[in-house]
Amino acid sequence: MTYPDATRFYIDGRWSEPHGSDQADIVNPATGKAIGKIALGSASDAERAIAAARKAFPAWSATPVEERIAVLERILAGLMQRQADIGDAIMTEMGAPKSLAHQLQAAMGPAHFGETIRVARDFAFEKQVGTTLVQREGIGVCVLITPWNWPMNQVAAKVAPALAAGCTMVLKPSELAPLSAVILAEILDEAGVPPGVFNMVHGRGPDIGDALTAHPDVDMVSFTGSTRAGIAIGHNGADRVKRVSLELGGKSANIIAPDADLATAIPQSVAACMRNSGQSCNAPTRLLVPRDRLDEVSALARSAAAALRVGAPESDPDLGPIANETQYRRVLSMIEKGQAEGATLITDAQQPAAGDGYFVAPTIFCDVTPDMTIAREEVFGPVLAIIAYDDIDEAIAIANDSDYGLSGYVWAGSQGSATDIARRLRTGMVHVNNAGPDVAAPFGGYKMSGNGREWGVYGLEEFLEVKSIFGGG
Repeated sequence: MTYPDATRFYIDGRWSEPHGSDQADIVNPATGKAIGKIALGSASDAERAIAAARKAFPAWSATPVEERIAVLERILAGLMQRQADIGDAIMTEMGAPKSLAHQLQAAMGPAHFGETIRVARDFAFEKQVGTTLVQREGIGVCVLITPWNWPMNQVAAKVAPALAAGCTMVLKPSELAPLSAVILAEILDEAGVPPGVFNMVHGRGPDIGDALTAHPDVDMVSFTGSTRAGIAIGHNGADRVKRVSLELGGKSANIIAPDADLATAIPQSVAACMRNSGQSCNAPTRLLVPRDRLDEVSALARSAAAALRVGAPESDPDLGPIANETQYRRVLSMIEKGQAEGATLITDAQQPAAGDGYFVAPTIFCDVTPDMTIAREEVFGPVLAIIAYDDIDEAIAIANDSDYGLSGYVWAGSQGSATDIARRLRTGMVHVNNAGPDVAAPFGGYKMSGNGREWGVYGLEEFLEVKSIFGGG
């Protein structure tokens, strides 16, 4: 395929060359080989993009909501038209299996834009509260920084509500998986987004991140990525008291209640952990099971892992490669650490032979205790830790004993009992009996998993300020 050109930036309504000449390879993780180049921006590129966004903000924020929605509708049409291109790009840039890349990863773009359109049509940007007119208006210039693991999902979840709110923005997608974001920029250009409203620059966080997030003309930063980077961005924002919305790491517990149907719950729990090669912040990576059923769970989990196929994304396997070499090395080191700390590896430790790509087989540990590294730190790979508990109170205590609080999972004999357990978990989200995500519901976490929420009306509200006009109306 012909790959999108990531050597240019989109600033002030046109494609432009970066100020510097630094570039890096875009690597296909299934082969370990370069498929193109990406320009690496500098502080001067960030300055240009922010200046364009600042200049465009007064007019865009004053544009009637109906006109902003019309722009979103044209973007949605473009996303639908180019969904196959986006799926191919994601499959190549970060190794998602073909079906996952096309039917879920790429499809999240239209899903978020469609939901944002629905929300914006009914949203009360102004309402009367007693004798006061309460106005909701765009916060201003926003910097949007997104990771490589769900590239279209995370970009669309920020760009769509920011546009609807009347904000202008600078997007910095991951330099490791930029191709789908370039396609989105092409779609926004063709949809007639006014110059300066949407800008996109590429670059590494250490090189361009501070210039973007600490800039005095930036009113808000919305970041999805590691907790370490999120903390640094929070410090940058504090000096200007700017809004910082963070969606960070997770170590989600999956509680299997004593009355759960193991034959259903365990294979589906393994599949959920391994989806996207385990590279999801909300993946259920801690499997909490009744101690007296540990042997049965282990056998079912081992069988489920053995049935999963690892291979090149084009062959549509269950698991593709790890998305980049740095993460691949980390996953392998975490597997080694699990073994060194005494956890029992119950799956084949030999990694699949698949050319020069970054492939890791589904890896399951048993006899994991809550203090082990693989039970506390985010692996971000296809690694599942099975932890035994004696009663449901202990299970909930183990689940909540984490620095993270992004998501949780519960399997129980009834929806009611599962929901009762879910209410006791200190996480921003809980999936009950295999319930999937809902783009209308809030996405985000507690504790070191971040602050703020994305998706639906909650995502729109992140990009809005609240003004009281006393006596107005």
